[in-house]
Amino acid sequence: MTAPLASIAVASNSLSPVALFLQADIVVKIVMIGLLFASIWTWAIIIGVGMRLRSVRKDGEAFEQEFWKAEDIDRFHDKKGRSPLPVARVFAAGVAEWRRSTAIKTAGREGTRDRLSTAMASAVAQEADTLSERLNILATVGSVAPFVGLFGTVWGIMRSFTSIAAQQNTSLAVVAPGIAEALFATAIGLFAAIPAVIAYNRFSHAINRIEARLHRFADNFYTTLSRELESQ
Repeated sequence: MTAPLASIAVASNSLSPVALFLQADIVVKIVMIGLLFASIWTWAIIIGVGMRLRSVRKDGEAFEQEFWKAEDIDRFHDKKGRSPLPVARVFAAGVAEWRRSTAIKTAGREGTRDRLSTAMASAVAQEADTLSERLNILATVGSVAPFVGLFGTVWGIMRSFTSIAAQQNTSLAVVAPGIAEALFATAIGLFAAIPAVIAYNRFSHAINRIEARLHRFADNFYTTLSRELESQ
């Protein structure tokens, strides 16, 4: 085997992901480890939030169907009012405010309506905030990870140029490992960022739909309570 071919063979043997990590500079290693942990954390959030939103959507629909079939709101509240579902908490907030307002004999109808609307709107906003509380992590990883990977890339390329200057040799065996580890850092950054961005957009859309459904439920429930108030 000629000398150039031997150099290429040695370089290719040292370009596996594990080899690139082991031969990387300590700064690039820190960048790679940080991005790897960010990727694991991202996927844990994606799986957890995805399962949570799927459960909220499915169980929420079942709750609403059962609610609109119920003949007695108080009895239904005693049965389902302590459910952890967002729609159940909105329902419980409306019932709690209704009971407090109607317990006051001198309370006016308009004041009762305003309090009912405010209580349920506040509950909807609280539930939306609770569902989206971990999305900021996905947004942070999606926006920061590529730049962290780019920092590792720049550092690795600087190391390659330093090796060229020290050895006064521009052969592939000298240049390839440093450039490869630099590009590998960028790849890990993108591997962490791309799923985070996609998941953030999809979850934001799903939460917006759930929030809109909660608002519709709150409006319909408010209408029911308003009719009940008129009949008193």
